[in-house]
Amino acid sequence: MKKTLLCLSALLLLCFGFAKGQDVPESEFIPLFNGQNLEGWVGNKSAYRAENGMIIVDPKGSGGGNLFTEKEYGNFILRFEFQLTPGANNGLGIHSPLEGDAAYAGKEIQILDNEAEKYATLQEYQYHGSVYGVMPAKRGYLKAPGEWNQQEVIVEHPKIMVILNGTTILDGDYLEESKNGTLDQKEHPGLQRSRGHLGFLGHGDVVRFRNIRIKELPVTNNEP
Repeated sequence: MKKTLLCLSALLLLCFGFAKGQDVPESEFIPLFNGQNLEGWVGNKSAYRAENGMIIVDPKGSGGGNLFTEKEYGNFILRFEFQLTPGANNGLGIHSPLEGDAAYAGKEIQILDNEAEKYATLQEYQYHGSVYGVMPAKRGYLKAPGEWNQQEVIVEHPKIMVILNGTTILDGDYLEESKNGTLDQKEHPGLQRSRGHLGFLGHGDVVRFRNIRIKELPVTNNEP
């Protein structure tokens, strides 16, 4: 009976993945961060550190840079919490290689203090939750710097959904959205990638992350 229910749950997720993403129980998620050290992560471990159950990017290291999972992921539901400092800028890299600019060689989901005065004139695709250069997210759902935000990112290539503090701020197909060219009018070969590393993409600002966990989803197309 238990096996039957698990199979039914997987089938429902496959058929209604985006709509049901928030309903997936925590017991089906695997931690990406052990809360104590950066085991399982690669990249700039001088600017990123583990402290009090958090991954902290601290510009006192070497200016930010990237911290990636050792493992690659395809389709998934990612849940995490983050805390911004005033004016902070970071990013979530998905389907990324370990080399090159993840915003183009992979895909970057913006992590940004939208209300900072210095960001008042950004392009719409540069604000929090946007697929950088490709898809703009809705604004107005971030908590103030210093408060913890909850975010869920659901990827079933080429579809993506971003849920911030319980509100869907991005929902679409990045290949469809870019078929006539990207919003930033640049080449984004990483949009074609269906698998790669997850990572945080620092820009020299202090940002804290915790409770980072993932549920892998089945491949639903012919992508490798």
